[in-house]
Amino acid sequence: VMLRAASLCVLLACLVLGVPVAKEKQKVLLISFDGFRWDYDRDVDTPNLDQMAKDGVKAQYVTPPYLTVTSPTHFTLLTGRYIENHGVIHNMWFNTATSEKKGYYQTQFVNEWWDNGTLPIWITAQRQGLKAGSLHFPGTASSYQGEFATVREVEPNFYNYSNETSWYENTDKVMSWFRDQDLDFVSLYFGEPDVTGHKYGPDSPERREMVKQVDRAVGYIRNSAEKHGLTKQLNIIMTADHGMTTIFRGPDVEEIVLSKIPGFSFSDVSFQLLDYGPSGMLLPKPGKLETIYTALKGAHPNLHVYKKEEMPEHLHFSNNDRILPIVLWTDPGFVLNGYLPVQFNKGEHGFDNQEMDMKPFFRAVGPAFHQNLEVGPFETVNIYPLMCHILGIQPEVNDGQLSVTQHMLVTSKQTTQPEGETRNFWKNGFIGLAAVAGFLIIVFTVLTTRKIIKSKRQNKKSDSSPEEEKSKQTSL
Repeated sequence: VMLRAASLCVLLACLVLGVPVAKEKQKVLLISFDGFRWDYDRDVDTPNLDQMAKDGVKAQYVTPPYLTVTSPTHFTLLTGRYIENHGVIHNMWFNTATSEKKGYYQTQFVNEWWDNGTLPIWITAQRQGLKAGSLHFPGTASSYQGEFATVREVEPNFYNYSNETSWYENTDKVMSWFRDQDLDFVSLYFGEPDVTGHKYGPDSPERREMVKQVDRAVGYIRNSAEKHGLTKQLNIIMTADHGMTTIFRGPDVEEIVLSKIPGFSFSDVSFQLLDYGPSGMLLPKPGKLETIYTALKGAHPNLHVYKKEEMPEHLHFSNNDRILPIVLWTDPGFVLNGYLPVQFNKGEHGFDNQEMDMKPFFRAVGPAFHQNLEVGPFETVNIYPLMCHILGIQPEVNDGQLSVTQHMLVTSKQTTQPEGETRNFWKNGFIGLAAVAGFLIIVFTVLTTRKIIKSKRQNKKSDSSPEEEKSKQTSL
């Protein structure tokens, strides 16, 4: 009886004082479907994405950082930092002194491009006692301050990002990492529907078919989580790096070709990053910045030209030494060409992040999230603090706010507190334990006293004389 009363007292004290009661450790799977625009489920039947929304949270759309290309925006998901702050400013590594450039895949292996002061969530989690992994996610190949993700897999060169069988194999591999190696966080990357959107355009039947494939994969991912016994622990956050828009083609389209602009000459340029969708950067030769800027500014109605220090504030794309002195981008539908038109994609991204076609989708499901909840739009920098909160780790310095996404969660109590709040937590905990101990002493004293009194009464009863017993029987 006393043990039962003591247990009840401890439980009540924990509830009243906020001392955490043991529960399932929460895990997070971050999934990116590259180039999945916010409205891609509107013209295609997507039963699995629809079911995920019913079982969890759906955002109207999310806003990526500028520059809206793959590596920079993915690193924002991993760090919660705008691109000017995390330093991975482009898909391509480049050296302005030698004019050397490396493509998307080769840049994955240029360690200093990624490891330049900002830690991705893999490393932060590991330094706080958790285990993290990554499969094909941009940045996976690099080390950060000498540390890699605990478990990682980098795709080979010329990898087929569209193979559905490989998607399922990769899904089961990641789920086994969670179950068999007890990983706490994994980032998983799929290269579609970006590839199809570039090749055929976002309004094509091929893109719609690819969205159906993505939806099948979503169903497979959730079934695999269930088969691996992860339903009570695993929180799946699904989003993308950017959207996609249709490029205008035809004889009536006034192409943007810098070499044809009066007053502009490549002889004034020391280094250029052009012919890469709608965006570009220029490094003028000494004394030529104003000449180039004056020639290009206003030269085409669909071309935007800025000195880096005068960039629109909402883009957060100026405060980094890697960003070149002149930044250019086009309106949706146009691409930026250097000497000649050499780009033939039917779909592109890399535009201003305020353009609706650049907005990705967002879904989240798992024990930490509300069900059947649709929320308004928010910036993707806010996904990082959300993931840290669910994992119970202290985030690095970041540009996001937990308050933006916290209403999605079943509990609004913060998992990790600032130092002062942590001290108060332990102080309250000790006070609570002392109160529990004092209460138990009182209970023990009362129960012991009660037992002694009961024992004395029994002894007194057993010590009664036979004459007294006989007298009692006679009177009865």
